[in-house]
Amino acid sequence: MEVYTYTQARQRLAELLERAEAEGEVRIKRRDGRVFVVRPERRKGSPLAVQGLDLGMTAEEIMQYIREGRERPGAD
Repeated sequence: MEVYTYTQARQRLAELLERAEAEGEVRIKRRDGRVFVVRPERRKGSPLAVQGLDLGMTAEEIMQYIREGRERPGAD
């Protein structure tokens, strides 16, 4: 893992953040020897949790459209 100096981190912040996202973390070392770790914040919740849409349809209407979509053409 590459360690950036404070000056490098200041000058190339966008690159540093992209690298932290790709590698999990990056380190920044100050002149006095202190080292800091930058890592992306973990997302809360599932990435599949999306807000629903109000389609103005009942559950039965939605199910009917699904059934029609699953019917095989020419299966009458």
